[in-house]
Amino acid sequence: MTHQNDYSLSPELIEELTRGGFQAVPEMLRVLLNSVMQAERAKYLQAEEYERTAARQGHANGYKPKTVRTRLGEIIFAVPQVREGGFYPSALEKGLRSERALVATLAEMYVQGVSTRKVKAITEELCGMEISATQVSRATAQLDATLQEWRERPLGAMSYLYLDARYEKVREAGQVRDAAVLVATGVTPAGERQVLGVSVSLSEHESHWKAFLQGLKDRGLHGIQLVISDDHTGLGAARRAVFGSVPWQRCQFHLQQNAGAYLPKQAMRLEVAADIRAMFNASDRKSAEALLQAAIQKYATSAPKLSGWLEENLAEGFTVFDFPLEHRRTIRTTNSLERINREIRRRTRVVGIFPNEAACLRLVSALLMETSEERQIGKRFCAGKSLNC
Repeated sequence: MTHQNDYSLSPELIEELTRGGFQAVPEMLRVLLNSVMQAERAKYLQAEEYERTAARQGHANGYKPKTVRTRLGEIIFAVPQVREGGFYPSALEKGLRSERALVATLAEMYVQGVSTRKVKAITEELCGMEISATQVSRATAQLDATLQEWRERPLGAMSYLYLDARYEKVREAGQVRDAAVLVATGVTPAGERQVLGVSVSLSEHESHWKAFLQGLKDRGLHGIQLVISDDHTGLGAARRAVFGSVPWQRCQFHLQQNAGAYLPKQAMRLEVAADIRAMFNASDRKSAEALLQAAIQKYATSAPKLSGWLEENLAEGFTVFDFPLEHRRTIRTTNSLERINREIRRRTRVVGIFPNEAACLRLVSALLMETSEERQIGKRFCAGKSLNC
């Protein structure tokens, strides 16, 4: 069954894209225009590359790089050449003049899984020439190959590993379901922040987490001193199976939020929050544990469920005390990863419901690939020093 709304651009998405906020689009723009220019050369020569035909009007002669400044930044295109000269693809200039509309088209094509037939019609209008469904599919495959290569690139030593999960609406077999989007970031021994990987799946939580973590390990991830995450469903068992010997820091921010579910009355919220903050801000583990025991006794009668929850869970937020004081503020929560996820959500919310898992993975991967490149040249974990600072 076809769902028309799956493939339409919302006004919010068009506004977001056309004002240049969609940072993952440059690679998409490069791939599509390269494909269109290649098709234009084939039409000019009346023959595809390496094709023998009596109608051939010349010979292909490779590609020449051309750097173009756009609102999306500098993009290097591969301009097709003809040995006999006299050819220059008009698609490049036309495409750049129609850049804003093309950005929206690319988003619709690559992000929402638009049918190649629909993209073919829009491409003809924008670029002034016909491009086949096969060529559009080829351009899509090139982008997917680039993103897959990034997702599967080799990893190295990471001192700290951050894990988080969020959910996107995906249509599956005519039903809208929640697909888990798992994201991992890390900090190298030199203090560099990196986005390590992403996975999208409708599968059962524990199996998804285990496959994701094992994938990171298979790509060479090693040297982890601490895993920082919230207590996501299925993550605990998967983490123990793959990184069983690595200490775990449960996100203190989420722990404090979780405590609210065990309050007998909301009037206690500020008092309980202050008690928990005092534990997390203690100078060492011994002081934090003493404050925890005092809180367990304090609420044993007035809030027995809270008291039991504190005793069972809160110490999972104390692992940070075993690490250098200079690092604790950053490794006690998943806030750095939460910020990345908020930015992803800002971009994906205008899509609404993804037509399939592949479309969701494509967009999130492109955004994270862009984020990864920015973080590797951005602010270091410890003021520009190594983790021995």
